[in-house]
Formats: sequence, structure tokens, C-alpha cells
Amino acid sequence: MPSVTYIAHSCDVASSNNAPSLGRCGGFVAELPQDAFHLPARRTSVPEARRRASALLHEWGADQPVCDDVELVVSELFTNALRHTASEKVGCELTLFGAHVRIAVTDEGGGGASAPQVQPGSVDKECGRGLFLVGALSQNWGTRSDPGGGCVVWADLPYTAGTH
Repeated sequence: MPSVTYIAHSCDVASSNNAPSLGRCGGFVAELPQDAFHLPARRTSVPEARRRASALLHEWGADQPVCDDVELVVSELFTNALRHTASEKVGCELTLFGAHVRIAVTDEGGGGASAPQVQPGSVDKECGRGLFLVGALSQNWGTRSDPGGGCVVWADLPYTAGTH
């Protein structure tokens, strides 16, 4: 049976308000496998975010296609936070619940960017395909304001365990 990490937060990242709540089971709180981290808002942090997400999903026993999809979505959301905000750091939280993994990327805002949205014709452009890909890979995604003044972009992807 694969090992599971339970709410191991690095750098004091607050949980996403859209993430599922901890469930109650027979009088005790059942914790959802979850991890979060902050990285500096630099291009070199994108591959580090992918690496951390991939390592975590492997630890949770995810099937390789799930790991690949999560890596791509983390990369796209992290890159958008770097390119479209004046953030000094970007947060990423992954939560496993049921047959889904939720990715929530939080920026610090600034830079005049509004909530991200898929741009018309973005499939054919060199830039602008990120949210189109996020939408294609996820079962649901969206945005919300972060109490710290930034934006949280989240996506729920299907989760299946690998045969190890």
C-alpha cells in the first residue's frame, strides 16, 4: 500500500477555501492527503513546482497519466501566476479527495491582472493556451480571490491509483 502524506505544509501556506473540508468519521476528523508549498516568483521555480507535484503524486500512488496531467496543470497555473502578477512568491496546494486531485495555485496579485480566463482563439496561438489546456485536462476549474489580495486558480483532475 502506498504511503500517504497528511497536511504537510511548507512555508505556512493556508488551505484553499474551495478545497474539500475535512470529513467527520465516527467522532474523529479524517484528514485528506494534502501538501502545500511556496516558491519564489521566478521562471526557475516552474520546474521545481512540477517536480514537487510529481513526487507527491508518486508518493500518493497515482497512475503515471495522472502525474503527467497534474505536472502540466501545475506548470501552466504557476507560469500564469508569474507572468501576469507582481508576486514575489507563488503558492501551490494539492489535495487528494475521492477520485480527484485538486490543484490550487495562489499568487499575491498586483500587476493589474484580472481573474484569468480562456482567451478566444488561444488554441492557435503560441501564448495563451495554458487555461485551454487546464480546462481540457480538468473536470472543473475556477478562480477566487485570496484574502491576501491575490488570486487562487484551482483545478480538479481525475485521480486513479497506479498498479505498483
